[in-house]
Amino acid sequence: MRDISILIADDEEEIADLIAIHLEKEGYHITKVSDGQETIRVVETQVFDLLILDIMMPKIDGYEVTRRIREQHNMPIIFLSAKTSDFDKVQGLVLGADDYMTKPFTPIELVARVNAQIRRYTKLNQHRTDTDNNNCLEYGGLIISPEQRTVTLYSESIELTPKEFDILYLLASHPKKVFSVENIFMRVWGEAYFGGGNTVMVHIRTLRKKLEEDKRNDKLIKTVWGVGYTFNG
Repeated sequence: MRDISILIADDEEEIADLIAIHLEKEGYHITKVSDGQETIRVVETQVFDLLILDIMMPKIDGYEVTRRIREQHNMPIIFLSAKTSDFDKVQGLVLGADDYMTKPFTPIELVARVNAQIRRYTKLNQHRTDTDNNNCLEYGGLIISPEQRTVTLYSESIELTPKEFDILYLLASHPKKVFSVENIFMRVWGEAYFGGGNTVMVHIRTLRKKLEEDKRNDKLIKTVWGVGYTFNG
């Protein structure tokens, strides 16, 4: 089995070195870069299992880096940033980040979050390997392929972030079943629920927009007020 590789993208050398020291103790293989342009170049030429990404970097900021990476890659992305506002956190998650930590941070918490994301990513990839290629879900023009992790709506490709896809597949795999926000968070993020409701709702909102729910009379994703969400397949 190959080593698990993590890319640290941060222009603050001392912070990058500190993170690397703690993650190398966990047995991870570490690569460090210091600007957004280099981050994109390295991701296109090497295989990584996780990316720790600063937002305020030279040349290309972390938001744009995430947007470009998500066009081709689905490895977990953890933002590590001095930006602390809720707007910045939500923007990062909507663009496709899997987690968001603010500076200053404690290395032990970062390591715990990295380990959690790696466990989830490894388990997800194993599930994909074991999934039948023909195990697609189809609902009235919507086709979801768990093997390819693709979604088409009336033959048009729908670009979803990894978390958006996971939420959609979870709901569509259990039509008519109502999932609470807490349940969705724990199933998709693979972590205990500690106030992650807003994160789930933001992802549901962007997912609905991409599925053009506003144009449909019969909504695919229905809100069950006071309970959660269900797939109306």
